[in-house]
Amino acid sequence: MSSLNKHSQRRIFLAMLMMAAANPPSFAQGLRGRIAARRGQDELDDGDDDTVQAASVGQDVQVVRDVAYGRDEDQRFDVYHPRRPVQNAPVILMAHGGGWYRGDKAMRSVVANKVAHWVPQGTVFISTNYRMLPQADPVEQAEDIVRALVTAQRRAVSWGGDPAKCILMGHSAGAHLMALVSADPGRALRQGATPWRGAVLLDSASLDVVQTMEGPHLPLHDRAFGSDPAYWRKASPWHHLAAGAPPMLAVASTERRSAVPQARHFADKATSLGVRVQVLEQALTHREINEQLGQPGPYTSAVDAFMASILR
Repeated sequence: MSSLNKHSQRRIFLAMLMMAAANPPSFAQGLRGRIAARRGQDELDDGDDDTVQAASVGQDVQVVRDVAYGRDEDQRFDVYHPRRPVQNAPVILMAHGGGWYRGDKAMRSVVANKVAHWVPQGTVFISTNYRMLPQADPVEQAEDIVRALVTAQRRAVSWGGDPAKCILMGHSAGAHLMALVSADPGRALRQGATPWRGAVLLDSASLDVVQTMEGPHLPLHDRAFGSDPAYWRKASPWHHLAAGAPPMLAVASTERRSAVPQARHFADKATSLGVRVQVLEQALTHREINEQLGQPGPYTSAVDAFMASILR
């Protein structure tokens, strides 16, 4: 049986070579396209990651796990705050990525370097979960972010934070959700949030969902946004962007085809509305933009500079 299997495999391999020889450009292009799509799907589906344990965050960091902001078990966030007493500290509310259907608030790429960088400086860092597909679609997930924000602001003082110094941050799908919440802040304010200072959007290529869905896109976008153009607009930060939105920093990977154009497109509309949106292009992969933030270097320094400018 093993020799038959090897013989069959050899025949299949030879047939593939013959196909490539007969039509090399189209065969190679199709193969490259499939490989690129698979790589893109894997990279955006960055839900597989080690989790950060409380003991690994450093002795100067206090961790409060699974603070509830709703009844569902996914409506929980973790708080990392300075162990030493602080008052009126900035608060970062972070949303993980994972294609709107997986991921976790305790993933190392989401938490480790950010906590190590900001918390010892006197910042409260909150990493939140939210309900996933298919239980909740992206618009409902954004509502979870609003609930998390309201709870974080109401309890911020108990961790040494200032609810008026809150900054939203998200990566990938989480960046899309933070952009959707920030594009029209009135919805969050009506639900009990107080104004926040701004948002840091880590490499979302779905700031204009309509544009995403009308062009080449990954299967995870179909899973998240479906086929109804009316829903695309409902879930699209670009279509909700309004005057009065807080400042935003859109970090965009130059390694991805659509990240920089989407960020610029979003910033152009913001400028026309008098909203400050900066684009920070980085020669990093989608994953590196998340996990390297907080490490010493020009990238972290640029994000720090933006945050300092909105906390003045």
